[in-house]
Amino acid sequence: MFKTLKNPNFKKHYIFFISEELPQPEAHLVQSTNAANAAANLGYSTVLVYPDKGSKAINLVNLVNLVRPFQPRQTPTELIKYYNLHDKLKVAPLPMPWPIDHFRSKFTDSNTIASKYYLPFHILPTTKLVHSRNWNFVKAAIKNGVPAIYEHHHHEDKPFEPEIVANPLLQIAVTVVDTIRESMIKNGMPPEKVIKLHNGFNRLFMERQPEKAAEWRQKLLQNDSQKLVVYAGALQQFKGIDVLIDVAQEMPNVQFACAGGKPTEVEYYQQLVKEKQVNNIKFLGYILHHELASLLQAADVLAHPHCSGKAASFTSPLKLFDYFASGTPIVSTEIPSLVEFQDTQAIAAWCEPDNPSKFTENLKRVLETHPRKIEGYPDSIEFVKQFSWENRAAKILSYVDKSLLPPILA
Repeated sequence: MFKTLKNPNFKKHYIFFISEELPQPEAHLVQSTNAANAAANLGYSTVLVYPDKGSKAINLVNLVNLVRPFQPRQTPTELIKYYNLHDKLKVAPLPMPWPIDHFRSKFTDSNTIASKYYLPFHILPTTKLVHSRNWNFVKAAIKNGVPAIYEHHHHEDKPFEPEIVANPLLQIAVTVVDTIRESMIKNGMPPEKVIKLHNGFNRLFMERQPEKAAEWRQKLLQNDSQKLVVYAGALQQFKGIDVLIDVAQEMPNVQFACAGGKPTEVEYYQQLVKEKQVNNIKFLGYILHHELASLLQAADVLAHPHCSGKAASFTSPLKLFDYFASGTPIVSTEIPSLVEFQDTQAIAAWCEPDNPSKFTENLKRVLETHPRKIEGYPDSIEFVKQFSWENRAAKILSYVDKSLLPPILA
């Protein structure tokens, strides 16, 4: 039986639950934090909930926090800068002291603690709507009588529980590409309950920053006549980093820069280019959004060298939208998840994936035909405006029954 919560007048929060600690430089965490931020910008009492594993043991302070663990507060400056958030969003870190996540057991798993303890006893009394990529948290919300929105961005073969997907409290499931929508339906999600909706772009990337862009060029380029090609995103083979290294080797007079990646990945690729004696590509590591925006504007061309394979069928153009917003010309590989953008003028050149020679050829051509513009190329900037995070949030909430929507704050 599904429970129904009493005292509905106290319920006002729109809860976004993330099952990982923040901040971390993962694309899905950028997506989730910006989705929550957009809902807050629309006027909803939005709270970003995530585990806080900083406490090593249970002490007096932690005991107090465990008694009253759900305390929405202002978003810390660290998170605001890391993900470029705004001041309307609130956060509620859930204390997860030792032995949580220190032993392999569902009873000491932070996801179980969040869904079975924090959610029903502390979060739900003031919660109107739940939104998460964590299926267990969504299930727990529905079982406790609270409507939920589920985000699902990767292929899985695991079937959805019929009693959950059929429950009217599951308002909508959201994915980012058609191939995942099809696999969700195959796994039992009712077709009418799952929509495809692109991620959004960060408005910061649209704001022109000519002085900071000039600083990047001065820092990265050896001379004024040199061209700069930038890649931003995860440092993984399927993202086309190895392809880009081969391209750089073929274009020694062009400077390449890669932003993103974990320290171990940066170290790996720095060693790889050293072994290959490719001296014109730099790995900058993870760069905060307020600095990354000017780096994208500093480039002559932005590279999107994604490889073919399984990941190419569900890769969401999260970073590509930030590319668009920068107004910088883009060279991209043709992968299934980007097919719908091929008729736009926002991307300067397309080429087949996994082919360094073709990517090099197109990159050289775009560098010749698209001179750098400090103000950016308007086709790209205008095109991306439709994909704001706020537009995305409003679209998702249009599928929620009006009686189940959180109140908009005055």
